[in-house]
Amino acid sequence: MPSLLPFAPPSRLVVRAVSARFADCLRSDRAPSIDVPRARRQHDGYVEALRALGLHVDELPPEDDAPDACFVEDTAVIIGARAVATHPGAPSRVCEVPSVAAALARDCEITTMALPATLDGGDVLRVGMRLFVGLSGRTNHAGLDALAAAGAREGLEVVALTVRDGLHLKSACTLASATVLLFDPRVLGEQERWAFVAAGLETVAVDEPAGANVLALGDAVLVSAAAPRTAAMLVARGLAVRVVDVGELHKADGALTCLSLRVPRAGAWST
Repeated sequence: MPSLLPFAPPSRLVVRAVSARFADCLRSDRAPSIDVPRARRQHDGYVEALRALGLHVDELPPEDDAPDACFVEDTAVIIGARAVATHPGAPSRVCEVPSVAAALARDCEITTMALPATLDGGDVLRVGMRLFVGLSGRTNHAGLDALAAAGAREGLEVVALTVRDGLHLKSACTLASATVLLFDPRVLGEQERWAFVAAGLETVAVDEPAGANVLALGDAVLVSAAAPRTAAMLVARGLAVRVVDVGELHKADGALTCLSLRVPRAGAWST
């Protein structure tokens, strides 16, 4: 896909430690019990995997009154020199935004989103100079319009997609590299898939739900331990795969991308 900027690992990642109240998080299936100490160990493993790739990671302290706060991606969308502090679609998560915006302010000019706009960063997938935005239960048309206005200042085009099932757009599809999109065909509709094809991406179906959410970091890609077939397929394609166990975080409808915010390098873009 043509882009004015190259794809590169981020210059910095922002993460947040797991809350002591993580077991009270929002989730679609409340049946499985959540082991908070194990979730913390898995989050630590995620951070270690990032640092092992030579990436700079800043970890914010936990917000123990905000059970979902480790899923920092939903609170901001970074678009080059600008970042949009979102208004998350779940009212209980709005309190998470100010501290994340403050952490990003050293790198980015901050634009703040306000009601009636709602948007979760998990519904935004950057591909070159395009932002694919999922309209979901958390992201509405006003949120999409607010992001489009901010993105236009950075020369970015916004493409609206419908999230037909699941929590976020990135629950159904993510980039494995600058040119390859992994998607869950049970969740992502054909109309939405063809929007990515039209953008010049190769779309690859995966048969593991956790395989649809991977984290591409330049030449390396993080894959959940819950998606071994996806990991093997990407290895066969020549990608440098790093497998990370985030099983307790999956119980909270979380995945690899939502655990960090990626600040792109100057003159480049990141997922």
